[in-house]
Amino acid sequence: MRTSGLKLTGADQLLLLANDIARMHVLLLKDPREEALGPDPYIKELASHGHKATLIPVLSFKFVSSNTLADKLLLPEKHGGLIFTSPRAVEAVKMCLEESEKRKEEWNKSLRDRWNTKPIYVVGKATAALVHNLGLTPLGEDTGTAEVLSRVIIEREDTNIPPLFFPCGSIKREVLPTALREKGVPLETLTVYQTSEHPDVEKNLKNFFTEQGIPACIAFFSPSGVKFCLELILSLSGDRLTQIKFAAIGPTTRDAMAAEGLCVSCTAEKPTAEHLAAGISKALL
Repeated sequence: MRTSGLKLTGADQLLLLANDIARMHVLLLKDPREEALGPDPYIKELASHGHKATLIPVLSFKFVSSNTLADKLLLPEKHGGLIFTSPRAVEAVKMCLEESEKRKEEWNKSLRDRWNTKPIYVVGKATAALVHNLGLTPLGEDTGTAEVLSRVIIEREDTNIPPLFFPCGSIKREVLPTALREKGVPLETLTVYQTSEHPDVEKNLKNFFTEQGIPACIAFFSPSGVKFCLELILSLSGDRLTQIKFAAIGPTTRDAMAAEGLCVSCTAEKPTAEHLAAGISKALL
């Protein structure tokens, strides 16, 4: 806080402190929001708290198993419902349907309505929004984690239903499948996308630290992001690492950060822009 040699009142000092906080830069290690869904809500929400945010994508995705996925989607009667725990899995379904005009027509004509007679379980508002865009009605968007969603599913479902269909990524955690199987809830999984490090993440992180300096806060959005970025961030931060507050989108990511020895300053109470921005603002006070 600069005072230019002047003696400041308590109110002036608080004002300067508020201005300093408002200038704090937050680095978000996440994928950009789909353009069709509007501006990224995390950047927007942090701006409303007076923080400048920069988004750097850290993961790259490759969609796989499209034909097998299409076969599953065409036969809703063989499944007890759908489970989506990531936006990317919903995007895989969307791409699968758009690959063929026939699939698209069948989806709009009857498949969508037939799936809507069954529960469509989701984790998080971002995933729920994409499910809505498919014309499906999501359940569980406020659960926040796969662990909590699994409890909701177990409470609602019997063991004699057709298997719930769970399209997922190659680096999925086994929390939900294990919980359902232990309680006898039938489940069928299919890997529909593979996750790897974004090809430009190293270049983009180096450019950020060179041009913007040390951020006030770095927010991680997945254990994979921790895996692919942390070593480089530690190197770029050097002896100024202690100046950075680290934030996590949820408990799974927080645990991955803690396992690497990071001191996590805040974890969003729910995986939403509002909750993360509130947590970061409090941590930066």
